[in-house]
Amino acid sequence: MPENTILVTCPKACAPYLRDELVELGFPVEREAAAGVFTRGSMEDCMRLNLQLRTGLRVLWQVAQFDAGNGDQLYRKAIELPWEEWIPADGYVSIGSSVRNDTIRNTKFAGLRLKDAMVDRIRDKHGRRPDTGNDSDKAMLFLYWHEIDVCLYLDTSGVPLSNRGYRVSPGKAPMRENLAASVLRATRWDRGSPLVNPMCGSGTLAIEAALWATGRTSGRLRENFAFMHLVGYQRTDFDRIRNELKGEGSDRLEFPIIATDRDPAAIEAALRNAEIAGVEHLIEFDVCDFKRTRIPEAPGVMIFNPEYGDRMGEREKLAPTY
Repeated sequence: MPENTILVTCPKACAPYLRDELVELGFPVEREAAAGVFTRGSMEDCMRLNLQLRTGLRVLWQVAQFDAGNGDQLYRKAIELPWEEWIPADGYVSIGSSVRNDTIRNTKFAGLRLKDAMVDRIRDKHGRRPDTGNDSDKAMLFLYWHEIDVCLYLDTSGVPLSNRGYRVSPGKAPMRENLAASVLRATRWDRGSPLVNPMCGSGTLAIEAALWATGRTSGRLRENFAFMHLVGYQRTDFDRIRNELKGEGSDRLEFPIIATDRDPAAIEAALRNAEIAGVEHLIEFDVCDFKRTRIPEAPGVMIFNPEYGDRMGEREKLAPTY
């Protein structure tokens, strides 16, 4: 496939950290949005981004941009696109969308019109059509339709990139992995000095720090991405890219990453997650009150994500804490 516009999505307020990460990976930044960054590349570049990105949520490869005022216009223009070049006739497709158009009262209707155009085109070309539904583990499309502006994307990620594959023990209200990666960037941590993570919960911040510091790819444990279900996908290409990236990581650190929590169950969960991520030997875990967390002598960063709101409990019982 040729080079196209790529939109990498992220949580709101995290676009600056995603932009910096894309630049570090050698990708041009064309534009920054409220919840994403536009770059450019091939489908092979999308494979690399899915394996490497820490702060991103989805990698969307643009296939069309046009104007449409209503559902009929969307259908007429979408049916002209070469869907048979992207979606297998015997495959499965789901559709996500962001729709804001005065003629559309139900956003599901917009997705339905796009689905109709896609399957009608493929049926006309191949005599059969792909199945459609809500599962996100096969091929995916994304429809952006605001006013009359329409952008259509192949969602090459499917399941969000925050699902790294190591968090088998989530604990209570865990932080998303890609958000943790953005928070780490926000601290301006240099990846060469101590990092201390009291109230670590299930260990997401500490694990993401260890993965980032050692240069291990964030998607190394995932065996399924949406791009694997598109026409033209070759497993040999993916294996080649993944093997290239595997050789870039390190297996040791010259400084400590310390993670503590007063709840033994939380530390047990964090240890399990760190073991699956392959970084348990790089993190010093301990069960203790945050005030007793070991602080290294060398300068570094302390970062934690404490409970807040109702989860903190009754005000009277919190008085001793303050």
